Amino acid sequence: MGDAAFHDVLFPPEVALGSRGGPVRRTEVVTLASGHEQRTARWARSRRRWDAGTGVKCEADIAAVVAFFEAREGRRYAFRWRDPFDHASSLPGAEPAPTDQRIGTGDGAAATFQLTKAYGAQARPITHPVAGSVAVAVDGQPVPAAADPLTGIVTLDAAPAPGAVVTAGYRFDVPARFDTDALVVSLVPGGGNVAELPVVEVRA
Repeated sequence: MGDAAFHDVLFPPEVALGSRGGPVRRTEVVTLASGHEQRTARWARSRRRWDAGTGVKCEADIAAVVAFFEAREGRRYAFRWRDPFDHASSLPGAEPAPTDQRIGTGDGAAATFQLTKAYGAQARPITHPVAGSVAVAVDGQPVPAAADPLTGIVTLDAAPAPGAVVTAGYRFDVPARFDTDALVVSLVPGGGNVAELPVVEVRA
């Protein structure tokens, strides 16, 4: 994602917390004459979608969302989105630890590794870690490392030895954009309302 297409700012987290949504996959299903099915995955990884409108509860939320939407010019600019359901390397309720997620194996030469998160056999690249949240370990021992907040690439001070297991713990945001250029808001007794505000993950 080019820098010109991304604003490194976080959507109002108190509104995102009340959103609903999750991962979306694209699968083509063909039913044969016999009744059997052939299923083909068109996407290698999920793409997440949310409705941020459900998180708007008051006039202050409306003001924050309108200002954010205008600054992003609708669908034009992507931004950081804090997924209320999945934003850390650890299990829900647990603090991230440097041994949470395996991100590579040492070969004695490479000192850079991409942050990833495993979902069973699926590995999701993590490209927008929260600044200051990344901790790395080699064979279970914490080591100094620097993380790029716009790529998720971590750089260790020294290349791990061949066969060494490199792990990381972190919090992260998702690069996302609005999936509409129209924002419809209304006031209701005691608060405010946004009928629908679709947000979609952007491939980094």
